[in-house]
Amino acid sequence: MRKIIAVIGDATIEEGGEKHQVAMALGKALVDAGYRVQTGGRTGVMTSALQGAKQSKKYREGDTIGITPFFDRAKVNPYADIVIATGLDFYRNNIVINADAVVAIGGGAGTLAEIAGAWHMLKLIISYKNIDGWSSRIADQAVDHRTRYPAIQNDRVYGITTAEEVIKLLDELLPQYNEPYQAIYVRP
Repeated sequence: MRKIIAVIGDATIEEGGEKHQVAMALGKALVDAGYRVQTGGRTGVMTSALQGAKQSKKYREGDTIGITPFFDRAKVNPYADIVIATGLDFYRNNIVINADAVVAIGGGAGTLAEIAGAWHMLKLIISYKNIDGWSSRIADQAVDHRTRYPAIQNDRVYGITTAEEVIKLLDELLPQYNEPYQAIYVRP
């Protein structure tokens, strides 16, 4: 079964700008490496990541997933193969981050909430440290004091600068981040 990687970040970006290019390259690299791409199904980084995924020569139907905050399935970006229209507004963020790993590109308060939620849900989190926004501000840090995986030395939000580094970390670390989220609890 192919792993699903959630891509999160700014909902408003400049067409052709740095965040657009980075998200496109990441989406393509993820599908090239055999992953599926999941986003919040809206605009900005979400659209660019799914658009990039569809440019992969390894792309196949079902590789792009959009989990929207609306009930209206038509309010999804045109690059989502699978549309999950939740009607949950920003509460749908927990569904978006319930992937095998999460990659952040820039982002504001919504992205920060998703990063915090992914941390709590024991996800592998990778964050572009060279892109303005919360991804760079939290890169290479632990979100809080909790020990999520005792066997992983220096568990943190892993800072990277390229799609190639994302793929390398996914291939290396994803097998270690394998505990499914069960419920709210605190480890010692």
